[in-house]
Amino acid sequence: MRKVLFILGQLTDSDVDWLADHGSRGKIARGETLIRHGTRPESMYIILDGAMSVVTSKGMRIARVASGDILGEMSLLDSSPTVVSVVAEQDCVLLDVPKATLSAKLEEDVAFAARFYRALGIFLTDRMRGTINRFGYGAEDEDPNAESMDEDELDIEVLDKLHLAGARFERMLKKLAG
Repeated sequence: MRKVLFILGQLTDSDVDWLADHGSRGKIARGETLIRHGTRPESMYIILDGAMSVVTSKGMRIARVASGDILGEMSLLDSSPTVVSVVAEQDCVLLDVPKATLSAKLEEDVAFAARFYRALGIFLTDRMRGTINRFGYGAEDEDPNAESMDEDELDIEVLDKLHLAGARFERMLKKLAG
C-alpha cells in the first residue's frame, strides 16, 4: 500500500479523480502474466486488490507487489523493454491507465505533469534506496555519524501527505467499485 501513497500524496483530488475516470478497472487471474519480460507496457497499473510476483527472465522471484503498488510506471519515462515479468500470485483487481491517455494528459496539463513527475521521482527514489539497502551498497565505508533513513522509514514530505493519500486511495477504490 505504501507505494501508491507516494503518487497520490503529491497529486490533487482532481488529479486522482482524472486517473480513476480515465483508467479502467480490470481483473487478472492467478497465474496470469500482466507484464511480460522484454515487452513495452501499454499501461500504468495500480493494484487495487491482490498480490503479484516480479520475476526475472529466468523465473527468479525478486519482489512481491500488492494492493497500492504501481506497475508499468517506468515505461512513462523510458521506452526500453521491460527486464522483468509480473505474474499474479492470486486473483487481482487493477486500475489500468493506458499509457497513450496518460501521456496526452501529461503533454496538455503542465501542472498535472509537474505533480505527476515529482510523485514518480519520489516513488523511484524510494525504490532505489530500498534496492541499495537490500544489496548493501556502500555499507562497509558508511560514516557512523551520517544521518540515514531505515528502509521502512518514510520521507517527511511523504509523511505529511500520508492521510490525504490514504483518503484518496479509499475514494478511488469506492469510485471504481461502483
